[in-house]
Amino acid sequence: MAAAFGTSGLRGPAVDFTQTVCAAYITAFLERSANQTTERTAYVAADLRDSSPRIAGQCLAAVKAAGWTPVWAGNVPTPAVAAYAMARSAPAIMITGSHIPESYNGIKFYRPDGEFLKEDEAPVRTRAEAIMADGPTVAASEPGAPLADVAQDYVARYVSAFGSSALSGLKIGIDLHSAVGRDLLVEIFEGLGADVHPFRRVERFVAVDTEALDQNDVARARALIAEHGLDAVISTDGDGDRPLVIDELGRQINGDVLGMLTARAIGAKTVVTPLSSTSAVEQSGWFETVERTRIGSPYVVAAMTTASSHPVVGFEANGGFLLQDDIALANGPLKRLPTRDAVLPVVACLMLAKERGLSLSALAATLPPRFMKADRVKDAAADKARAFLEQVETSADFRAGFDPRIVTPVETSTLDGVRMVFGNGDTVHFRQSGNAPEMRIYVETSAMATTEALLGELIEKLKIRF
Repeated sequence: MAAAFGTSGLRGPAVDFTQTVCAAYITAFLERSANQTTERTAYVAADLRDSSPRIAGQCLAAVKAAGWTPVWAGNVPTPAVAAYAMARSAPAIMITGSHIPESYNGIKFYRPDGEFLKEDEAPVRTRAEAIMADGPTVAASEPGAPLADVAQDYVARYVSAFGSSALSGLKIGIDLHSAVGRDLLVEIFEGLGADVHPFRRVERFVAVDTEALDQNDVARARALIAEHGLDAVISTDGDGDRPLVIDELGRQINGDVLGMLTARAIGAKTVVTPLSSTSAVEQSGWFETVERTRIGSPYVVAAMTTASSHPVVGFEANGGFLLQDDIALANGPLKRLPTRDAVLPVVACLMLAKERGLSLSALAATLPPRFMKADRVKDAAADKARAFLEQVETSADFRAGFDPRIVTPVETSTLDGVRMVFGNGDTVHFRQSGNAPEMRIYVETSAMATTEALLGELIEKLKIRF
């Protein structure tokens, strides 16, 4: 699997991000960005993978060779460097493989006005391929000392908007692992008045997928909650754009539930969300407009820009929350950030629970009882995955052979993979990952135990296929 555009950015094996590849794509991206701003500064940041410093150095050198001023933002979350660059009408480059294994890495591009969209991919890819065909590239450079303002602004964004007592009285565990924003999370939540209990700081990169969480992580959090009487354990994925929240009962609150509660807490009128979010978003009746998209933040961003009922927000089942409009809060304004962010949904949900005198589990229970969980089968070859999806879509006999419970859907969508809705309202959604060689399954039913059981059984059957 060579470096290629996936659901969100350029992804591939870390070894494939050579000086030639990085220089070509950075040059092509900056040439396109030059049409969108007069600014000639580009901000570069990276996650904590072993390969990230090398790739960052290559990208910084490529920025300089293209005639731009490179600024090393350091090891900060994706939304931190994105927000800082957007505020200055400048492009940003984030070196990260997000939640996928450490042997992979990637580059996320941010236009001066926001996320790199699907419409940008083909022109940049075509230009990069032409540049690579021309031959020589520049040597990598050392990142040097980071611009501290990027991290400081990200902390101030939340503390100034929500206030220093927003989470006072709450005891919050923070799973540090190898998340790039781990120290900033501690700083933010202490700044908001929470009693913070950080744990599990590791030096070797750990791939944390908030949609397919390792049960050892849940068990560890549950033990800490019991030991310290915590109100929640929180964390993020590797690059800090997907939140992880485990409630006081030791149960993970799914990302789309966090998104719905956050949207309500800040008074959103329009919600844009992919097919993988539960139908509770419509059933809740909380929002004037709900628009569904394919999975991936670029699709959400594109749909948010055309919405007419404001404030407009977006969120994904992985928990990443996107803010299309400035929001006026009691303590101060929260500036728009139309890219995935992990901090806002955690802060907003905890604050809403505190204001209502509810635990996190009780707050989540105010939504209609719809329970979505996802899992994936790794090392699913692309050709086998495509063939499987085609058979699921077109053949009732194939579905019957795979599992009798998915034979007769009342509605089938192929907007992104194959999503089937059944007569009792349950959904089963098979989808080929755009970021890694994986087949994902999303299951929604009216009870968590039912969802988990069905998902587990389908995963085992899918493993046999791959």
